[in-house]
Amino acid sequence: MTIEASFKTSSHQNIRNINRHQDKEMAARDMYEVMDLWGAWAASDHSGVDWQPIAAGFKGLLPHGKKSRLQCDDDEGIVIDGCAARLRKYKPEEYELIIAHFVIGLSLRTIAKKRKCSDGTIRKELQTALGFIEGVMSIID
Repeated sequence: MTIEASFKTSSHQNIRNINRHQDKEMAARDMYEVMDLWGAWAASDHSGVDWQPIAAGFKGLLPHGKKSRLQCDDDEGIVIDGCAARLRKYKPEEYELIIAHFVIGLSLRTIAKKRKCSDGTIRKELQTALGFIEGVMSIID
């Protein structure tokens, strides 16, 4: 193989790897946005997920309220509620994390301080929770 052919092959592989990485980042960002919309929907008392007991655990840390947030529609909210219920069954800590962050509106740093762990640990747990919910949603579809 010539140097030019080797370079071409190598650069095509790099471009494919970059595209895969960007696709994963885009999917993670999209799921974050979906969960943000669901959190607003759930906080406005549409949700069947009982999140008030979790809010009690963060008493004193609650934000002073958010301005009106964009919400998902009822159909999507109900589907995500079902996924969140499954998350609660199998991974209760991650469930509490998504409720605290997306529904109650606490920052990841505030949650990390409350749990006495690093921000990175909380971000990894959030990724796990988002992946779980996205996986359950893909099975349902």
